[in-house]
Amino acid sequence: MGQENGNPDELFTEMKSSGNGLSEQEAQERLVSSGKNELTEKKKTTALKVFAGQFVNLIVWVLAAAAIISLAIGETIDFAVIMFTIAVVIILGFVQEYRAEKAMEALKSIVQPETTVLRDKRLRKILTVNVVPGDILVLETGDKVPADAFIFEAVALKIDESSLTGESVPVGKNEKEDIFAGTQIVHGKCKALVTSTGMNTKIGKIAKLIQTGDEVTPLQAKITKLSLTLAFLAVLASAITFAIGIYIGAPFADMLLISLALAVAAVPEGLPLTLTITLAYGMKKMAGHNAIIRKMLAVETLGSTTIICTDKTGTLTRNEMTVEKLFVSETEVDITGSGYIPKGDFLKRGNRVDVTNDRTTLELLRGITLCNNSAIEKKGDKWEVVGDPTEIALTVAAAKADLWKDELDKDYEMKEEIVFTSERKIMTTIHKTESGFISFTKGAPEFVLPQCSAIEKNGESIPLTEKDRELILEKNLEFASSAYRVLAVACKEDTAGDDTDEFEKDMIFLGLVAMIDPPRTEAKEAVAMCRKAGIKVIMITGDNQETAKAIGRNIGLFDGKDGCGVYEDDKLRRIAEDCAVTGDELEELNDEEFDIIVENINVYARTMPEQKLRIVNALQKKGHIVAMTGDGVNDAPALKKADIGIAMGIKGTDVAKESSVMILQDDNFASIVEAVRGGRTIYNNIEKFITYLISRNFMLIILIMAGITFLGFDLIPLLALQILFINMFNEIMPAVSLGLDPATPGIMTMPPRDPNDNFLKKRNLFLVVTLAFVMGIASYLVFKMSDPVADTTMARTLTFATVVSMILFIPLAFRSLDKSVFSIGVFSNRLMIAGVTATFFATMSVMYIPKLNVAFGLIPLAPTEWIMPVAVAFVTFLFAEGLKLVTAAVGEK
Repeated sequence: MGQENGNPDELFTEMKSSGNGLSEQEAQERLVSSGKNELTEKKKTTALKVFAGQFVNLIVWVLAAAAIISLAIGETIDFAVIMFTIAVVIILGFVQEYRAEKAMEALKSIVQPETTVLRDKRLRKILTVNVVPGDILVLETGDKVPADAFIFEAVALKIDESSLTGESVPVGKNEKEDIFAGTQIVHGKCKALVTSTGMNTKIGKIAKLIQTGDEVTPLQAKITKLSLTLAFLAVLASAITFAIGIYIGAPFADMLLISLALAVAAVPEGLPLTLTITLAYGMKKMAGHNAIIRKMLAVETLGSTTIICTDKTGTLTRNEMTVEKLFVSETEVDITGSGYIPKGDFLKRGNRVDVTNDRTTLELLRGITLCNNSAIEKKGDKWEVVGDPTEIALTVAAAKADLWKDELDKDYEMKEEIVFTSERKIMTTIHKTESGFISFTKGAPEFVLPQCSAIEKNGESIPLTEKDRELILEKNLEFASSAYRVLAVACKEDTAGDDTDEFEKDMIFLGLVAMIDPPRTEAKEAVAMCRKAGIKVIMITGDNQETAKAIGRNIGLFDGKDGCGVYEDDKLRRIAEDCAVTGDELEELNDEEFDIIVENINVYARTMPEQKLRIVNALQKKGHIVAMTGDGVNDAPALKKADIGIAMGIKGTDVAKESSVMILQDDNFASIVEAVRGGRTIYNNIEKFITYLISRNFMLIILIMAGITFLGFDLIPLLALQILFINMFNEIMPAVSLGLDPATPGIMTMPPRDPNDNFLKKRNLFLVVTLAFVMGIASYLVFKMSDPVADTTMARTLTFATVVSMILFIPLAFRSLDKSVFSIGVFSNRLMIAGVTATFFATMSVMYIPKLNVAFGLIPLAPTEWIMPVAVAFVTFLFAEGLKLVTAAVGEK
């Protein structure tokens, strides 16, 4: 629904004079009347669609053909059992796939974009879908515009409208102009009145309501190719079996039925379904650890990651900045208190002081409050904050001196803001007072200090001397070396206020503000875990080099073992001597020089977001699989280029999130490490159930081919229905339980996986071929030793029991492809135990329930008659365990 734009001049005048935003009650009423701010989805996954999809399944059609043949030759019992099997296949497939689809939908709903709006005169962060007409949007660089809106305040605003117009050049926007849903703020900031939401926006009206095809990732493509190859081999083997049977004189219809049953047994129809379930639940589990995977490709790549390039603030640190020190009038002032609670004292040499009597300190605190876009508000017993953590810390520090932003904004009306950029590293706000105009500037000391010509000491402005500059820089280095983030604060008065460019020249230096963002307690452990996993961690930050190195030392980035390389070139030796490089030093290096040192650098400080792309390129050129974190618009190219682009869920912009394949809900580095563990686990599980399925499927082909070749059709080891039962009831549960297997112990002490590895690499192919052959021949020998000439039904029953017993034992061996199951815990996978139990009882039912066993051509076995099948299966299991250890030992050599 929404509302149409009114007269621009009237809207502009109204918003400039009012602009308090809707009340929560008004917003809720409008949400009911206008609906949620989202585009209508034309097509959704429905139960009927999933059910219909079960019929587009090779196994269903093969079984249907087998049923028709059975009916044609008068085998009505076989026909009934096969039709029942088809029903079971469809129902099981439907249940599992529908549950997987629902799991994926639930996963998608976790990532819900937020937007800042003004409501009840306060800044609020709300879900974008809850934006309503009449809301006042407060947008900054990197934000996605959530709805069509009318601008009534703008500062250096530029918008990327390529999603609507196709024009890649950002468009400058001013007051009294419209902005549109789906576009991106690439520079500046604005306030705008929402005029239309949801399907009433411009993008909603022109949206093509079509269902886009599902994305096919390299992982899916690899699985599909493998499935087709195995299906071809299965059909080929079945055709050969059929040809052999016909050659030796077997009845055509019976032989066709057997061949179809073999084709069903050999086609790994459980592969796509098991893959879907493994990915869906694996990704859901990773989401429980605050890592949202947006693309399945990331799961495959995570297991290969060799380097993680991470931001510092909020990722390795807590993102709870606290101002602890000021340097004013050549004196250090300590501030007590922590976090975002505005309670604390100001101390000089340990003694409490009243800073309201110190004009210079008061002016500095006033400056950091006004040159600021954050807000704090007490709600009940809690303080709620909105804004950048650094700015919140500054606002809280000033509030400890009873300087409140809301009150100061009334006396110091902000007229203009010169925005902070990664290149300038300073921000300035210009305010109108009763006596004229005053500006406040904050930013990196090395950028602010050169623009100052005076310094205020003890309330008096005097010329800034070289000695003053040296003292300030020395104190800045001292703070930074203690892991403090340091900002310089300056001001300038001008009665006219006409030329805004002049406000950042010849300023008066007020002092330094030192704040700390403590390392996360779990960061050190996560970095250590990365080292064990063969993953190098690199910190990239805009902070001072000394601050970055201090944090790096704190969390274990430098352990004395890395070394920074030995270089003959003086420049390389100077730049890389402490394993840390600044953005300026990076600019000094050409690509060839950078390639020489890039693998030895642990910290990049005072970097610009654009330099991340160069770092990614250099590392990838060395063959590394790179994960890169980012939160800003300028991070997008690096996030796209990285093998794993990781966006921050809390402070990340919409652009960064859309450019990434993974989103960290908690912005926590430890969550990245958990995601790597999850990615390695998922890939390992896929590898395990693939090798299991293939060895199990081709074992039956070897068994039947051996029986027909050496004993003839009349003494075939298993009948078609028996093969179909084994395939239907003994494949999916073990495969799924392997797909959902817990992480193998020590998975994070293994080196990263080679991304060029195939599922059937040499080791796995050897395991598959050897085990399929051994199991097939062992089953054939049981049949042969059971004297099939004297009692064919008993021999087939013993062979059936042997094959089923193998299927109960062998999945345990596949829980690790290189370690003994006894070392990882036989009972640690409860789902597998449940699956084995269910399979056992299903087998007992067709063997011991009267009439059912007749239909399947089986007879009940006495307890003593189970000794041979179980013993052979157990020996085969032990062979598989030994084979793994041998291949692992050979592989290590």
